[in-house]
Order: sequence, then structure tokens, then C-alpha cells
Amino acid sequence: MHVLLWILQFLLGFYFIITGIVHFIVPPGLPKQMAWMYELPPALHLISGSAEIMGGFGLILPGLLRVQTRLTPLAALGLVLIMIGAAFWHFSRGEFINILMNAILGGIAGFIAYGRWRLISLREPTSPLPPNRP
Repeated sequence: MHVLLWILQFLLGFYFIITGIVHFIVPPGLPKQMAWMYELPPALHLISGSAEIMGGFGLILPGLLRVQTRLTPLAALGLVLIMIGAAFWHFSRGEFINILMNAILGGIAGFIAYGRWRLISLREPTSPLPPNRP
């Protein structure tokens, strides 16, 4: 289960980092499924792009660096919330295939959050020195 969670964390983390960067550059010629990016208000590009990049790094870096590992399930939960907001955006535009994608990505992020909170948490290394006692 630990290996499965790590694979999902890396895949989802890289996906959200790349998608978050796309929010800032919005290149011409995006595929039809991503054409909605051209109509997203600039403020939402800034907010969702930043949140997706931070969430993506939050899935990968705490466990990789073994620092503040409790942030990984919180990052995953944040990505679930982003996918819920994205589903509402796509619903208002009648883009039902994108809602399915939001549900899949949100479900994977939710599984990571649950897995790292309840099943197999990431642990920070323990100090080799004994605790200071007066």
C-alpha cells in the first residue's frame, strides 16, 4: 500500500504541477478538452494555478524530504477541494467529460489523503540523540 500511495503521489503531483504551470502560460492550441482555459478569468488562473502547483509539490516534497510529512494528506485534501470547484465550473459550462476527469482526479487525491492519514502515514526520521532531560 505504501508503494501504491507513493506512485499515486508522484503521478498526481507531477500532473498538478504541470497543469498549474499551464494556468500561468495558457499556450495557444490547447486540446479541445482544455479550451475552457481560454475563458477562465485571470484571477481564477492565478488562484487555481497557484493552488495546483502547491498541492502538487505538497504531495511529493514532504515525504521525499521527510520534513513536515503531515502536509501530504492536507495537500491531497486541498486538491480534492480544487477538483470540486473545477467540477462546478465545468458543470456551469455543460462540459460533462471534464467533470468525469475532475471526479477521477479528486477521487485519487481523496484516496491519497485517506491513505496517508489512516492507512500508512509518512514518518519523519527520528533523531539519533536521546531527548534532553533536565
